[in-house]
Amino acid sequence: MAKELIRLENCTMAFDGEVVLDNINLYINDHEFLTLLGPSGCGKTTTLRIIGGFQTPTSGTVFFDGVRINDVPPHKRAVNTVFQKYALFPHLNVFENIAFGLRIPKADPENKKKVKLPEQEIRSRVMEMLEIVNLKGFEKRRINQLSGGQQQRVAIARALVNQPKVLLLDEPLGALDLKLRKDMQNELKRIQQTMGITFIYVTHDQEEALSMSDTVVVMDKGRIQQIGTPEDIYNEPKNAFVADFIGESNILDGIMRADGVVEIFNRRFQCLDGGFEKDEAVDVVIRPEDVDIVPEDQGQLKGTVTNLTFKGVHYDTIVDFYGFKWLIQTTDYCPVGSRIGIKIDPDGIHVMKKSQYSGMFGDYSSYSEEYDEISDATLVPEEAEEEAHYEE
Repeated sequence: MAKELIRLENCTMAFDGEVVLDNINLYINDHEFLTLLGPSGCGKTTTLRIIGGFQTPTSGTVFFDGVRINDVPPHKRAVNTVFQKYALFPHLNVFENIAFGLRIPKADPENKKKVKLPEQEIRSRVMEMLEIVNLKGFEKRRINQLSGGQQQRVAIARALVNQPKVLLLDEPLGALDLKLRKDMQNELKRIQQTMGITFIYVTHDQEEALSMSDTVVVMDKGRIQQIGTPEDIYNEPKNAFVADFIGESNILDGIMRADGVVEIFNRRFQCLDGGFEKDEAVDVVIRPEDVDIVPEDQGQLKGTVTNLTFKGVHYDTIVDFYGFKWLIQTTDYCPVGSRIGIKIDPDGIHVMKKSQYSGMFGDYSSYSEEYDEISDATLVPEEAEEEAHYEE
């Protein structure tokens, strides 16, 4: 049975009266890879900072291994952090960057005197970390001789060499190109499993969260929207925000006519969901890959192809059904202007309760934080907000 390591209980964080975290309750198990996922300003970095001791919640309690740690400073917590900006020392080689924290004298718990680690132990621990992060033989390299991915590994090794119980990672792959990001996703998961410690990871990238995590915590507007495994989050979203943010979705208005029967566009579909009131208005999520294209006369719904994009392994096909555009991902080639039918198996339809997010995601939905930021000039990322408060 998993052992609970960290618990946030009724944690709220406010800056100048503005609530950034709203009554968060979360527990994190030992040896777990947990990801805080959400758009800018959702509260994920604030949550990480509270766990690390860089911020104290306005109200609520933080427990570590059953002990309240609200007032424990960062350097006295069994936690270390890797930031997006690695802050490596350019004048030191790889070995000395990793060894830096080990060379700082530590207080002996018995006599309180500060003692230094023996040089042999420092060398042994650094060399062990170099092997774990696949940088054996790089110990004499200068930082400016390393690629972005190699620098990231040095930052991780430097954080882990002090043997923390928890490693906090605040969007550490943000500065890497796409290929390196994918490579490092696999590396981070391997390192976490090798070390056997808890990783708490912050990102707005859905692919990172789904590919690495044991548990994903989806956040928005300072609140937790859903907690679950990557499979649960993707296949069983709790509301329209989660369905929209995780992957690509067709989010439709529906009516639950009975258990296992939902009505869309005045047509009834078999589904696997139940427990709703008869004729209750609901949100319906249909993933693009769960739609089968068939001849028009065989379709449960019939529509017109309005756009086609070749993606290599499939086509992104936009189809207009009664004025509502769907995204379908298929290997079938359907030219623009053609009439098609579609069929959807019961397990391809997911029914959700109406929520505050209902009706916000018209037509097919593919969440993009970049588009969000471009379209909203007033948006201030969460990290920038915090820095502004510190400066004041």
